[in-house]
Amino acid sequence: MSEDRKNTALGQDFEAARDNWRDSYEAHLPNEKPRRNRSGIEIKPLYTPEDWSPDEYMPDLGFPGATPYTRGIYPTMHRGRSWTQRQLIGLATPEDYNARMRRIVDTGATALSMIPCNSVYRGYDIDEVDIEILGTCGTTINTIEDMETCLDGVPIGDMSVALNDPSPFTLLAFLLGVANRRDIPWSRISGTSNQSDYISHYVANHMFFRLALGGARRVFVDHVQFANERLPMWNPVSVVGQHMQQSGATPAEAMAFTLASAIQYAEDCQARGLDVDTFLPRFTFFFDISISFFEEIAKFRAGRRIWARLAKERLGATDSRAWRFKFHAQTSGVDLTRQQPLNNIARTTAQAIAGILGGLQSMHTDAYDEVLSTPTEAAAKIAIQTQNILREEAGLTDVIDPLGGSYYVEALTDQMEEKIMAAFDEIDAAGGMFAAVSSGLVQDKLGESSLDFQRRVESGEQTVVGVNAYADDEPVPVTPLERPERAAMEAQIAKLKTFKAERSNAAVEKALAAMARACGDESLNVFEALVAAAEVGATHGEMCACLRRELGFGQPLIAA
Repeated sequence: MSEDRKNTALGQDFEAARDNWRDSYEAHLPNEKPRRNRSGIEIKPLYTPEDWSPDEYMPDLGFPGATPYTRGIYPTMHRGRSWTQRQLIGLATPEDYNARMRRIVDTGATALSMIPCNSVYRGYDIDEVDIEILGTCGTTINTIEDMETCLDGVPIGDMSVALNDPSPFTLLAFLLGVANRRDIPWSRISGTSNQSDYISHYVANHMFFRLALGGARRVFVDHVQFANERLPMWNPVSVVGQHMQQSGATPAEAMAFTLASAIQYAEDCQARGLDVDTFLPRFTFFFDISISFFEEIAKFRAGRRIWARLAKERLGATDSRAWRFKFHAQTSGVDLTRQQPLNNIARTTAQAIAGILGGLQSMHTDAYDEVLSTPTEAAAKIAIQTQNILREEAGLTDVIDPLGGSYYVEALTDQMEEKIMAAFDEIDAAGGMFAAVSSGLVQDKLGESSLDFQRRVESGEQTVVGVNAYADDEPVPVTPLERPERAAMEAQIAKLKTFKAERSNAAVEKALAAMARACGDESLNVFEALVAAAEVGATHGEMCACLRRELGFGQPLIAA
């Protein structure tokens, strides 16, 4: 709205009242320093119709389930269907995972998320690494039999399963093998390849990058094509803004880099000849929710608006399902502190409310003790009950986008959109996300933003309760989870060796050779060959090693 129009619309009474308030405010706070959110946007003390007008309602907001999707991607949002409670679970052996997962489901979780062991993330079998690290931050899953144990008693034909499973997606291969053993058609397998975003791994998860950048790109597109053709209820793409933000990106940068990655992936799929209206509706996103409450809400609202525009105008998608910005979000572990860890329950609650009001489709709430160890079961249950309380006691699902129309939230959403697009356009000008991470441009920006935030914490400009303010010397009233027993891990390694001895090694060698041939022939699908190898008994480490030989070892670029 123009200044002249605003003044005419609001009238002289408004101007006089505003000037009186401003004079009074400045008299009480004459030397106030500017306040900025984590994305660098200056936050004013008061927002009025001068900042946003209902005249902008239809172009900027519209209605839920319709463009520009600012208010939500479905007409009913959480009033019609609540977000999915997708708690991450992963510890020790497959038997331990299965036992805890069953208890967590009884507490209210409605879908599963599976976290593999650190060794699995790195692309190795458990008999290839130091036993001391096994099972400390996830479950040891090396074979189709391990997956069968993890999912014992789980109705995988009826329950969504998210796999934290970076390229080359061995866990999904094991899951499909288990489905075959149970005579469950793959058409009923639903869930998400939750860590399929190889660019975010390259940029932010250095120790977990399994394949060379170009090889990861090849396997990614093969994976999407396979899912399009064979797994109608599976989401093969989860673009992970969480990695970017937890590595130091501001919320605006995290959204920009995530959208730029999604555009890269979509254009790579189009270059393969895939139909955008077929693959794009199954793109999902995964974000961090920091403690910066209104900034996070504005980030999500702006992200929905931008994605709908990019999908429609840049990618040419005509199916409205392709314009929907579906996202999972996790409360930010970076904001949690080892000092006074029970305070983390309050932090997680505030973050979760921001995610809900931001319109997420599924959520994980962190346990208060996960800065100390893999969460204890008691802490994990509190995290789940936090969501239950927010949904069923606090009334957060009663109204769709309840902050819509707030002068502050709408103005901030517009400002976040400008910030996001500025960062997105810089990546675009550099040749897109693949080129930008190959040159180190994105890594440089993460480093700069991370250092700036740390400077603010150390100077006291950014308060962290219990760390640089309100500290005390009371002992920590929390007992972290103990490491898995060494004997249990030794038994797990022995079990793997028995598995290798009893399988048909000839069949495994033949399947691995087929994988290698697929790597050298673009008319063949690498992921299809990997699924076949998993079914005949190839292990996770063997499949990763084969692809590393053919496609190159993952060596992330560490920017100075």
